[in-house]
This record gives sequence, structure tokens and C-alpha cells, in this order.
Amino acid sequence: MRRIILTLILMAALGCTVSLHGQQLDPAEYVYPVRGVSGACSANFGEMRPGHFHAGVDIKTDGVEGKELVAVADGYVSRVVVTAGGYGRALYLTLRNGKTAVYGHLQRFRDDIEARVRTARYEGRTNSVDLTFDASQWPVRQGELIGYSGNSGSSMGPHLHFELRDNRTQRRYNLVHEGIIRPADHTAPRILRLHYIEVDTVRGVPVRSPGESYAVVRTTAGSYRLTRSEALPVGRNGYFVVEASDRRDGVHNTFGIWRAALAVDGQTRFEYRMDGFTYEQARCCDAVSCYPLQLFSRNECIRLARLQGAPGEFYPTLVDRGVLRVDAGAQHTVRIEVEDDSGNRSHLEFTIRGRAESFRAAADTTAVVARRDRATLLTIPGEVMALIPGGALYEPLFCRPERLDAADMHLPAGVVPLSPLYRILDNRTPLYRAMTVTIITPLPPARQLQAVVAVRTAKGALIYAGGRYAADRITCSTRTAGDLLIVADTLPPSVRPLFGNGADLSRSATLRFAVKDNFAGIAAWRLCIDGEWVPCDRFPMRGTLVHTFDTPPAGRQHDAELSVTDACGNTTRWRGTFRR
Repeated sequence: MRRIILTLILMAALGCTVSLHGQQLDPAEYVYPVRGVSGACSANFGEMRPGHFHAGVDIKTDGVEGKELVAVADGYVSRVVVTAGGYGRALYLTLRNGKTAVYGHLQRFRDDIEARVRTARYEGRTNSVDLTFDASQWPVRQGELIGYSGNSGSSMGPHLHFELRDNRTQRRYNLVHEGIIRPADHTAPRILRLHYIEVDTVRGVPVRSPGESYAVVRTTAGSYRLTRSEALPVGRNGYFVVEASDRRDGVHNTFGIWRAALAVDGQTRFEYRMDGFTYEQARCCDAVSCYPLQLFSRNECIRLARLQGAPGEFYPTLVDRGVLRVDAGAQHTVRIEVEDDSGNRSHLEFTIRGRAESFRAAADTTAVVARRDRATLLTIPGEVMALIPGGALYEPLFCRPERLDAADMHLPAGVVPLSPLYRILDNRTPLYRAMTVTIITPLPPARQLQAVVAVRTAKGALIYAGGRYAADRITCSTRTAGDLLIVADTLPPSVRPLFGNGADLSRSATLRFAVKDNFAGIAAWRLCIDGEWVPCDRFPMRGTLVHTFDTPPAGRQHDAELSVTDACGNTTRWRGTFRR
């Protein structure tokens, strides 16, 4: 212990960074969670998804379902979940070593657990269940079968989503960097583009320049340069954004970056590392990334500076928040490194020169300043109100609510506009917490039950935000900043059986339907066979509803009735027969 303390003191004296979240797991304690696969992955820990960091690793199951899943260590089954979205069928193991293993997108649980889930669904007449157990009910030993891989929930293809969490803090671990999962990877990350942004501060609010972008080319493996040879002109207060992605051996998938660092004249001034995060930090990918660029990129746009609301533990090295303050005429050498979680690195080196004039933002004394630490109420009197709670913003910003022209807006089939279009926040503004929006518009009775708030995103798509109409107004909560209006969704979901009416299904294990909705999304469904409720699984990425038969064929005709309701209350009912 004394030697460790002395080493830490020496590292601090030499200016070295001591990570609070370095190697924390012992790979020898765990076995691989799935049997009979190649060991390739399709997604890595911490890669940036819309609105969240990816919390685990996605292990390929070679394009098929039904691979055996095993307990990675001794423990017990503490929770099983069946839901349409998210991880779909998910199983949680509480391990003896203080960790929880999470298995997502299962096809089915092992037989005894599956039977318990089926009983709970019938007892509650519910398609979704969330069951918890104590240590005495489902103990498991390392390597013991617990279920089978699948494609349930918000899954784009057969795979296992696997996580390890700390039981006390619920911190998720980077399993590749920790050595628990070891995919074949000798491929260095790709640096695809460089961006430079200047910042000015007005009334305590950071205001950014439009930004400048520079093309990058690879010279040798892991080494990149700018396509221009002259020094980059920079202002007195700015930072870089690196656009990068990663690849692994033998797969076509792209992956996220584990580490990004920036050094000036040999001194590291900024370092980002994705060693792990808690549930509360998952949304902070919108602060780690340069969100306005990330919205339109298929790569990761990592801001090489810390935004005010970004968790400090993501940045083990940070000088002046990563912002570069360059005097006019001064010249410096900049080196940017990106590294994947297998230790492969790439770098980009170039020269910068301070320019005589820097970006200056125009002062707008009429705009409202929304602060990070307190709530802000934005209004257009008599038309719209928006409450942005404290902690919703990653930094203070200027706001000016306005009414917009919605004449050229593209609307999905069956969606009718019922109010003007309002802009509360710029649609490139990330929100950590939801804002509450109220739009005031008298509506005819025929439209009131179908009325909801919709948001037009930065990409121009119109998405459902929710709310219920009452007393000439509708209120909803949304984390998507964009242009808002009230619409009516007038179309019910479509239902199409994937079998002919009266078909013989004696050799089929399932009863299947294709379902889709035009806008609001499917909110509820109910399937009855011979007048009795039966469970039915929804696979949203495939657009299907599936009932798995749990009784043997009897060679007789059955009546089936399925009702499907969207989030606006529109319902479709289908009736038919089959033999089994």
C-alpha cells in the first residue's frame, strides 16, 4: 500500500494523469457469455447513439438466433424483462463479485424461467412483464445455461447485447478495454475530418462561430495529415472537433472511439476517455460530441473541449477546458490522437497560426438567457409556453420564441396540422432533461381526441411528442428541441395477418401479423384466441406481432381477434380464423 501511495505522489509530481476509473475488472473471473459464435462484435461500449452512449457490447451471433447464453460468473437471476422496445427480452444476473451482468435482445429464456414469465403474463393479462427475484429463487453457476440469443426489442439483427454494471453505483464498464471481451482488432481508427470553432461570450452565454472544416488524408497506417500545407488560421479563443470512426478485423461495422487527445507543442491539453458511465451520464454523449455536427454525421464528432455540462470524469487531462488561446501571429504545432478500446492509435499533426482578428458575436439585448442552474419560462403570450427546467441545458444559451411559416412542411399521410409552428429552441440544441411545452389553440370536438404535439427535427422529420388536449390547450414533455405544432393523427394502424384466413397452422409454432402505423406509433395491442386473452410479442424493428403457441395442435378451428391502438387512440380490429 505504501508503494502504491508513493507511486501516485510521484505521478502527480511529474504531471501524470491518474485515472479514477482504470482497470477495475479481472478477466479471469468471467467466461464468454455466448456459446458457438465467432467472437466478432457489431457495436462497442460508449459509442454515440442518438441521445445516449451505448451501454454495452453487441456480440454477433453469426446472423442467427438461438445461440446458448451462459452465466459469465456465479450469481443468481435477479430480474427478467419482456418489453417491445429497448432490450426486448432481457435477463439480469447479480454476481457474487458485486457486479450485474445484463443480457439483452434474447429469443427466449431457459425453459424454467420462460415458464415463470409465461405464467406472469397470463396472470396479469399483460404482454410486458418486469419480474425481480431474490438469491434463493434462481441461483446459477458460471457457465450454466440461462437463455438463448435473439433479435427482440429495438434490435436491427440477431445479436447479444451484453453489459457489466457495478451493483452499488450502476456504473457500466467498458468490457473491451477491461479485457472481458476480446474481439480481433488490429485496425487503427480513421480520422475523417477536422473542424475549428471560435467562441465569444456575451452576457455569460457562449456564442460560436459557424465553424470551418478541413479535409484529412491518410499518409501511412495510423498517420494522417491535412490536405492543405499552410498553417491553419485560428482565433484567440477556439477549439477543434475531430470527426473519426473505428473498424475491427473482419467486420464491416463501424465503432466508437475510446480516447481522443490534443497536444500543443508536445503538451497534452485535452484528453477524453470512455472508461465507463452511470445511468445519469448516458445522455451526456450530446455534450461530449459536437451536437450540431453529430446530428448529420455517421461518424463520431468529438469536441476537443469540455462543454459546461459534460461530466468531468470523462476528461482525465484538461487545460483551460481544452480551449486554445492563440495570440495573433503565434505559431504552434498541434497533434490530435484517437485510440480505440483495443489500443490501436491514429494521429493527425498540423501547424496553427494566430490570426489578427477573432470572432466577435453581436449582442442581442432582446433575447432571453436560459441558464443551466435554474428554470426558464419562455412564452409567446396567448399562444405557447415552454418551461425549461434547471439542469436541462448543457450550457446557457440565448432564446427567442417565434412563430414560423408551416406552409412548406412535409406531413406524413393522415396527419393534419392544427396550429401554427413554433420555435422555442434551435433544433440543434441538445437537452439533458425534457422541457414542458403548452400550445394554446381552440380545436373542434372532432379533432380533440386525435390531437398531439409534433416536433420537426433538425433533419426535417416530423416526430410524435405526445400530450393530451384539454381546455383549449395541449401540454407535452419532450427532449427533442425543434419546431413544435399541434397535429391530428387521423389514421389507425394497419394490421395484416401473415397467414390466410382459415389456414392450417398445425405445423407452425407461431401466429404472426404485420403491423405498422403512420405517425404516432403503436401504443397497445391485444390478441384473443377463442375469446381468451393470449400473450403476443411485438418486434418493432420488423413490424410484426407474434404469438407463440404454448399448447399442442388439436386439429380444430380457432377464432382470433387482434386489436391494435396507436398513441393517439386510433384503433384497428382484425378478426379471422385458423386451424390448429
